[in-house]
Amino acid sequence: MGIRTDLALEAAQQLTKTTPIEGVTKNEHQKADLKITEIIVETDSAAQNLGKPKGKYITIQSELPLENHPDNFNERVDILAEEINKLCRNKENILVIGLGNKSITPDSLGPHVADQTFATRHIKQLATDVDTTDLSTVSVVKTGVLGNTGIESSETVKAVCDLIKPSVVIVIDALACSEISNLGTTIQLCDTGISPGSGVENARKELSEQTLGTQVIAIGVPTVADMQTISEYVFETPAPNKEMNNMMVTPRSIDKLIMRVSRLIAMGINRAFQPNLSIEDITSLVE
Repeated sequence: MGIRTDLALEAAQQLTKTTPIEGVTKNEHQKADLKITEIIVETDSAAQNLGKPKGKYITIQSELPLENHPDNFNERVDILAEEINKLCRNKENILVIGLGNKSITPDSLGPHVADQTFATRHIKQLATDVDTTDLSTVSVVKTGVLGNTGIESSETVKAVCDLIKPSVVIVIDALACSEISNLGTTIQLCDTGISPGSGVENARKELSEQTLGTQVIAIGVPTVADMQTISEYVFETPAPNKEMNNMMVTPRSIDKLIMRVSRLIAMGINRAFQPNLSIEDITSLVE
C-alpha cells in the first residue's frame, strides 16, 4: 500500500504491523495532557523503509482537537518550547520560516505562526538605548508560494541564510496525515528538515542541513488527508479507482484550528528562544 503521510509516527506504525523495524528506536511519555512520542531513525536502511530521512522525530498528541483553548495553554506552550530546545544544537542566531499560502486556510499555518513570532534581530542591531542582552537573535520570513511569487521557497530561504548565516532554521508548514484521528490533534517536530508540499504530491526542493548548510528543524500540524490514503489505511487494500480525481479532507473547523494552533506554536517558539520573557510579555509585543 502507498500510504501517504508526513508523520514519521504513522509511517512507523504502518510498517510495524508486519515486522519490527531495525534501526528505529521509539520512546513514549506523558506530559500534562499530552502524549509525546520520540522516534529516532538511526540507519540508512531504516530511513529507506520508513521513507523518512535519518534523524529525530517528536510527535506531540492531544486527545482533544488543538482548536480547543485548554485551561493549561501556558503549560502546553512550555512543553513545546522544551521539545524545541531539545532539538536545537545552537541558539545563537535563529531564522524562523513560515511556509504556505495564507489565502488557503489548510495551508496557512506557516504564515500565521510567522505573524506571531517575536523578531528581535533589528532590535539588537538598532536599539542603542535599550539593554538587549537577554534577547536571542530571531529573524522571521514568510516565503509565499511559487505560484504567487515566481520564486521557490528554497531559493528565498537559501538567499536569506547566505545573508544572515543563522545557527538554526525553524521551518513551519502544514502537513498531511493518513489517520483522521491525527487531523488537528498532532504536532510533529523533527531535525531532518522538510520538503514543502510533499504531503499533497507537490514536493518542492527540500529545506535541510544539506541544502542550507545549517541545522533545520521542521514543525508542522496535519491539516489535510487525502481520501485515497484514508481508504487504503482503513481497509488495508488499494483504493478502488486510482484514476478518480482525489479529494483532500480537512477538519470542518479548520479556521479555528489554524488560529489556535498557530498561536500555540508561535508562543512555543518565542518561549524557547526568549525564556526571560513571560507569555504575557510576548503577547504584548507581537499582538
